[in-house]
Amino acid sequence: MKIIEPAEFEQANVFGTGAANTAYAQYFQGHSFLQPLTDPTQVCVFLANVTFEPGCRNHWHIHHATKGGGQILLCTAGSGWYQEAGKPAISLEPGSVITIPAGVKHWHGAKADSWFSHIAVEVPGENTHNEWCEPVSEQAYQQLR
Repeated sequence: MKIIEPAEFEQANVFGTGAANTAYAQYFQGHSFLQPLTDPTQVCVFLANVTFEPGCRNHWHIHHATKGGGQILLCTAGSGWYQEAGKPAISLEPGSVITIPAGVKHWHGAKADSWFSHIAVEVPGENTHNEWCEPVSEQAYQQLR
């Protein structure tokens, strides 16, 4: 469900946009926002609503773990993309669920003509960490339809 108007998107974005994602801005093309839904010091699973302005996407990245780990995306509002290295991009809409095992290089973000939000679930594991890689090329992103 593509939504370009910010006011319309705010009505659809049931978990709220949150604050500018300045801590990770260097790993995003465009502006993203973060609304934590759980406190990682109080629970074992961190959940956050991540919102992307139209055209915003994160860089290629890998969630590493020696056991368990990875990430789950629960798409809640707008329209976006998910892509694993070497595979075609997948269109994301509210209700889409993406399970990303540890060790899989991927990126995700908004379509060029829509705001987008997903709840990011950091899957617990052993020796977990993220590796941020190169940006998604503008040419490759613009070819997505």
